[in-house]
Amino acid sequence: MATGRPNVIVFFTDQQRWDTSSLHGNPLDLMPNFDRMASSGTHLSNHFTCQPVCGPARACLQTGRYATQNGTFRNRIPLDPNAQTLAKLFREAGYRTGYIGKWHLGGTTPSWDIDHQEPVPPDLRGGYEDWLAADMLEFASTPYDTRLFDTENREVRLPGYRVDALTDAAIRYVDRRVRNHPAEPFFLFLSFLEPHQQNYRDDYPAPKGYEARYRGAWTPPDLAHFDGSAAGQLPGYYGMVRRLDEAFGRMLDALCSLGIQENTIVLFTSDHGNHFKTRNSEYKRSCHEASIRVPAAICGPGFDSGGRVTALTSLIDLPPTLLDAAGITPPQEMAGRSVLPLVRNPKSPWPDEVFIQISESQVGRAVRTRRWKYSVTAPEADPLEDSSSPAYVEEYLYDLESDPYELVNLAGIPAYRAVSQRMQERLIARIREVEGYEPYIRPAPEVPGGGQRVVRPEESEE
Repeated sequence: MATGRPNVIVFFTDQQRWDTSSLHGNPLDLMPNFDRMASSGTHLSNHFTCQPVCGPARACLQTGRYATQNGTFRNRIPLDPNAQTLAKLFREAGYRTGYIGKWHLGGTTPSWDIDHQEPVPPDLRGGYEDWLAADMLEFASTPYDTRLFDTENREVRLPGYRVDALTDAAIRYVDRRVRNHPAEPFFLFLSFLEPHQQNYRDDYPAPKGYEARYRGAWTPPDLAHFDGSAAGQLPGYYGMVRRLDEAFGRMLDALCSLGIQENTIVLFTSDHGNHFKTRNSEYKRSCHEASIRVPAAICGPGFDSGGRVTALTSLIDLPPTLLDAAGITPPQEMAGRSVLPLVRNPKSPWPDEVFIQISESQVGRAVRTRRWKYSVTAPEADPLEDSSSPAYVEEYLYDLESDPYELVNLAGIPAYRAVSQRMQERLIARIREVEGYEPYIRPAPEVPGGGQRVVRPEESEE
């Protein structure tokens, strides 16, 4: 039942750390379906968000442009109705487009009253034709009461645990498209809330019985090292991840049952990670791996047997990748690049760094190479009003080779001054490229000591 052009499905989770996967060292077998797909398809093993907070990350993924370029640099700024989006580009190419789940780009102000949530106006839906979604799903629903709005703004309540309810809706949607419109390819964006916290409770409500499975389970080193909320919240979080993976397996089974698995591109990824209040007062909005590194894998035409791509890839690269794989030329204004050349030839030219913009907790910027992480902050800027700043100060420097969980901040240690200088040059170059100006960056205050730390000259270039 294959059509000439591939279908495209995005399976999008919320606030999921990269190390929930066994492929990244998690010993709990939380994601067997993801792991299997990543191993048989293409695993983007070093994948990062470009904005570690919900709304801006989603705007970047829908537009292929950084948050300062598309205008949604913090939550509660709606996506520009005139923005060129994935949905519009797929529609222009003859695809039917559908969106199911959490949107978070309608500019909604949070409300604790579940019965007084409003639907997203049609002009703020990013160009999607078929719609079953809520702007802020964490406020519009609870774990066993999934409340959405359809294309005509009618309220729809779905039965079951929220992950299952959304997955069931997505499978029904795919089934209808295949059976009723077999010659028309579709682009479906399936967006979950899990494993994000349920805001009004500030906890991680797993499906019944799942939290108990993971009490006392493995804790990542950064969460064990710093004080935070992981001790009480990690079991529920793991339970949510497990159920998401089971849902992912059901989706893949449905594609197989409908005979379209060989002609459907499926992307699994997340908007950002989770540091469980170890780096600031909430769960993300920081430069750390816990916030910015996420799982990512793609299967289907062009990606099957693609292997493990170790290059540093960014969320900003996913929109041109999906378009390219569907035979659609990505617009020049998209900031990222398709990873398909890397899949075909791992030696293809590729940037050796990723650029991160941070808002709401701070006006911050970071650049990450294979070895080093360098981050700056603007103490004089308002993180809710200012999208950028003319001046920053160094905040963090990490050697990811010896300290992958970022337990020791090297900023200000004299032995690492050359490294900081080189990383500063890289960061300024990226800000100039993306934001169009060159900020001033003040060095971190000198930290006395450093013990036996010595950095060879060539290490600062890594």
